[in-house]
Amino acid sequence: MSDDVLIRCEGVAKTYGTGHAAVVAMHGVDCEVRSGDRIALVGPSGSGKTTLLHLFAGVIAPTVGTITWPALGEVLRPGPVSMIFQAASLIPALDVVENVALPLVLAGVSGTEAEQRAMTALDALGLVDLARHLPAEISGGQSQRVAVARTLAGEHRLILADEPTGQLDHATGAEVVDALVHAADRLGAGLVVSTHDPSVATAVGAAWQIVDGRLHVGAPA
Repeated sequence: MSDDVLIRCEGVAKTYGTGHAAVVAMHGVDCEVRSGDRIALVGPSGSGKTTLLHLFAGVIAPTVGTITWPALGEVLRPGPVSMIFQAASLIPALDVVENVALPLVLAGVSGTEAEQRAMTALDALGLVDLARHLPAEISGGQSQRVAVARTLAGEHRLILADEPTGQLDHATGAEVVDALVHAADRLGAGLVVSTHDPSVATAVGAAWQIVDGRLHVGAPA
């Protein structure tokens, strides 16, 4: 395992809303994620897994505490951090291969190379036949795999995935997790995956449990 600290959280908490409507989604998180880490975030629905992943990705800011990315620099996306959201977040006007290639183009990769890398990633997930389909023409499970392919096409230091197998059958979900772990291994990246599935947690690695917005590092799934 590398000593590169990708994420450092110190006293991180997140509250949504104000006054009587305030909901504390995350309480006082202290943790680090390093290059080579393989972490499964486990816990019931509403426990805070998505909030923590969004904090890790810099999508939202903490209400209290500090989160830094010491080894990643100031620009997280597109580039060193890839975030796979629960919703596939595909752009309706772009076909499948264009959706996969877009982050590469935004990061400065030529259009030709971006499409080649996108097609390779789609092939790894058995999606090449859908390359020229629009998002409206494919299923929810296929859309989720396209979102995973978007990550596989890149060269990231940190891969974050929020329930990436939630819309997939067991066999397809296992293939997706294997692809994510393989990509992280190839890149020497950190990998953090939230999941309800014990088999996914086992395939990823160390389990961090979240209960009522409180993180228990190293807790069993």
